[in-house]
Amino acid sequence: MKRRGRDDLRANQLAADLGIDIIGDVHACWDEFIQLIGQLGYQQDQTDGLYRHPAGRKLLSIGDITSRGPKSIPMLKFFIKHVKAGLAEMTDSNHGWKIARWLDGRQVSLKHGDEKVSAEFADFERQFGAEALRQLQEQSRWLLITAPSHILLTVDGEVRAVAVHAGIRDEYIGQSSPAVQNFCRYGDVAGMAADGRPIRRDWTEAKQSPLTIVWGHDPRPEPERKRGAINIDQGCVFGGMLTAYRFPEDELVSVPAKENYSGEIETPLTRYAKKKRASSAPDHT
Repeated sequence: MKRRGRDDLRANQLAADLGIDIIGDVHACWDEFIQLIGQLGYQQDQTDGLYRHPAGRKLLSIGDITSRGPKSIPMLKFFIKHVKAGLAEMTDSNHGWKIARWLDGRQVSLKHGDEKVSAEFADFERQFGAEALRQLQEQSRWLLITAPSHILLTVDGEVRAVAVHAGIRDEYIGQSSPAVQNFCRYGDVAGMAADGRPIRRDWTEAKQSPLTIVWGHDPRPEPERKRGAINIDQGCVFGGMLTAYRFPEDELVSVPAKENYSGEIETPLTRYAKKKRASSAPDHT
C-alpha cells in the first residue's frame, strides 16, 4: 500500500454510564474472545452480525488485538465493524502500531508474532483476491492508526478511569504528544536486556492520581491490582487467560485459553512465575 498522510485520532473519551467492558490483550485469540464477550452478555444480531449488549454496554480493547495468535483478521474485522457502529473502541498499542505502520507502507520488521499477520493477509488475498485485500488493508490501517493513546472513561460527565495499553504517567492523562503515545504503547522502558527483551520499570510506583488505570501489555498469571492500577493481560496467547474488567462495577471476568498459541516454551507467564519464586525464596546467606 502507498503511505498516506496523517490521520486524526479518534476521540479519547468514552461515556461509561451504561457500562464498559474493557478487554485485555487478545493477540488474535478469536475463539476465547467470542467466548468471553458471550459470557459478558453480548448477543449477535442476526440481521447485521453485530454483537450488542441488552443493557447498552460497550466493549473497549486496550490494544494488541493481533499478532502471536491464530486469527488476527477476524479480530480486525470485528473491531472495524463495531467501532464504526459505535459499539466498541480500542486504544493504541505496540503491536497495533507496528501493524499500522506496515499497512501504511513503511519499512518495519515484522517479528515477535507480527509475521503471522502478514501470513494471514497473504492467505486472505489467495482466497478473496487483490481488491478484497486492498479494502481490508485500508480498513485495518484506519482502525489501528487512528486509535487514541489512552481513553478516559466518564460517569455523569466526570473522568473516573483511564484505559491504556502499557501504562501512563499522571501528567500524561488527557494529553497527546509523541512522548505520551510512546509511553502508552511501550510503558516505562529502561533499555534492552542482553536477550533482546525490553527492561521495564514499574510505572505504577510513581502513580498518585486517584483515577483507576486499566492496563495490559505485561502479562500476569492473574489480574493484578496495585496503587489503583489494574493489569488485565493474563497472557491468553501464552496459554493463560483472557480477562475483561467491567466498569464501573469493578468486576473481573476471565476465560481460560484453549492452548498456548505462541509455540514458545518459555513465555512471559513462565518468566513471571520464576521471578516471583526467586523473590520469595528464603535468603540463606
